[in-house]
Amino acid sequence: MEITEVKVFSVNEERLKAFATIVLDNCFVIRDLRVISGDSGLFVAMPSKKMKDGSFKDIAHPLNNETRQKIEDTVIGAYKRRIEKGTGEDPAPEQVEA
Repeated sequence: MEITEVKVFSVNEERLKAFATIVLDNCFVIRDLRVISGDSGLFVAMPSKKMKDGSFKDIAHPLNNETRQKIEDTVIGAYKRRIEKGTGEDPAPEQVEA
């Protein structure tokens, strides 16, 4: 599995810094990943839905740490590049080198 495209939308709230969309192998999209500023730095939260009891459950998530790390590194890297550019425009999808 390769992440072939990533798109980041900055929001710059207190802890929520951005939303992201990724494309896997040019054929599967995952939307609503969130870049969060946590106590030990930035991390990526998977898309989730709120349950009746008020808890949240992931809609999609990696099954192993290697895949989670690959997604996190790619999304946070794209987020940092977006911040460095400092543009307020809608981002173009970033093609990711395998």
